[in-house]
Amino acid sequence: MSRPLISIVIPVYNVEAYLERCLDSVLAQTYRNLEIILVDDGSTDSSTQIVDRYAHKDSRVVVIHQTNGGLSNARNHGIDVANGEYLTFIDSDDYVATDYVEYLYQLLAKNNFQSKLALCSLKTIFTQTGGFIDAGNGSEQTLSGEKAIEMMCYHDLVDTCAYAKLAKKELYDKVRFPEGKLFEDIATTYKLFDQCETVECGFVAKYFYMIRGNSIVTSGFKPSKLDLLAMTDEMASYVNQKYPSLKAATLRRQVYARFSTLNQMLTVTDYKAERDEILNFLRRNRKAIMSDPRTPKRDKLGYLMLTFGFNFYKLAWSGYLKVKTRKH
Repeated sequence: MSRPLISIVIPVYNVEAYLERCLDSVLAQTYRNLEIILVDDGSTDSSTQIVDRYAHKDSRVVVIHQTNGGLSNARNHGIDVANGEYLTFIDSDDYVATDYVEYLYQLLAKNNFQSKLALCSLKTIFTQTGGFIDAGNGSEQTLSGEKAIEMMCYHDLVDTCAYAKLAKKELYDKVRFPEGKLFEDIATTYKLFDQCETVECGFVAKYFYMIRGNSIVTSGFKPSKLDLLAMTDEMASYVNQKYPSLKAATLRRQVYARFSTLNQMLTVTDYKAERDEILNFLRRNRKAIMSDPRTPKRDKLGYLMLTFGFNFYKLAWSGYLKVKTRKH
């Protein structure tokens, strides 16, 4: 137990079908000196009883029962009570490899703990089809904080997600998740990277991210999903001011946010003004994005689909999505 205490914060809300798989993967961690903080965010299903049962099973488990305040509020509460020197997040409907924490810790150890943050890759699993995408390439790199932000903006191995990262708890002294907002990760991860001279990256999938039919990502459009645009623009404004050389990268991320939001709006007939604003942004920036050699193929494909009009785009995107998520 001479190694530092690591706190794992797991927000829990009505995930009874997935929670035990998540918690079993955490209790099985090869890194043993853990504080496992389960924030029960006002669950109305049996999740409440499940977390209490796991607390009785393992003394490392700490349970907080609170009135529903949303994902960001639950994460923030977990940060406030965490006692660990390092902190990581796991979502309660996902799960992790048994060496998830150990792997991230060893990434930091390799450079004698000069870095304050380590990250690994995700394996995204589409539960409806059984398909998956492994975002890693097996490499390990030490990046500057600025380079990590750049790669994040291009979706180049580095992800915006709050999970699949192990950070010194002190980094969260200046970072809190925006409460009452969706897609809160885009508002926080760049602020963590910005505090780091270096970031240890292991592009190996140790975190298993489950996309379900009723998740935030796949559920139908609602106005709160426009939060992604505002937070992405806020990120771009901050990064452009501090790192002017990253303007092309942040513009790509802004374009990606528009495509992502547009894809959520394909089956709705209202919100025409919001959709037109998104389309106008995409058109204004088409030349810059298409001429950027680092723009991912997905974005360029989106622009090619739009060339033939919005109705064609709707049909073409639906076909692309089926190919992307089909079982391997």
